[in-house]
Amino acid sequence: MSGKQLFAKFMIKLLGWKVMDGEVPEPKCIILGVPHTSIKDFIISWFFYTSVGGTANIMIKKEFFLWPLGRILKGMGAVPVDRSHGAITAKQIIETMQKADKMHLAIAPEGTRKKTAKWKTGFHTIARACNIPIYLGYFNWKTKQIGRGIRFVPTENTQEDLKKIRAHYKAMNIEGCHPGHFDCGDVEPKLIEEQ
Repeated sequence: MSGKQLFAKFMIKLLGWKVMDGEVPEPKCIILGVPHTSIKDFIISWFFYTSVGGTANIMIKKEFFLWPLGRILKGMGAVPVDRSHGAITAKQIIETMQKADKMHLAIAPEGTRKKTAKWKTGFHTIARACNIPIYLGYFNWKTKQIGRGIRFVPTENTQEDLKKIRAHYKAMNIEGCHPGHFDCGDVEPKLIEEQ
């Protein structure tokens, strides 16, 4: 076990979080981070996934990859992208994912820490293009439980899949760091069985 993993285990325990499951078994996947209401979500998620021996890759603007910050970000699993155009970003990530031997890409589908009823579908596009599963990761600030979540295989129907995913999170009754900022939209709560 590396020093980084031991440190992450210590921190997640110190902060009072309960880890619900381990690293994703597949070499490539998308892991959703829901609900995303605070920058603290990134810190807790990093401690969690590092503590179970995994590396969660995240997309960060290429402008941040200057020395010495760039080296630190890469060490934490960050992937530099040009985020000036959404479609180009997705294409860059798909190409990076296809070239990688292993990549667990963490994405916040809400796309903002503010309350929003509209979730972004880029994660679905990437998963379909790369033929990889989506894990419905979560961090529940109410119970301090965190996990990679269940495995979901995307279909060709993006909107129907998004509806199912949002209904799953709504049925979980999870709470964000800022509870009023989380919105699953107008969906009937229903848990998805792992696929």
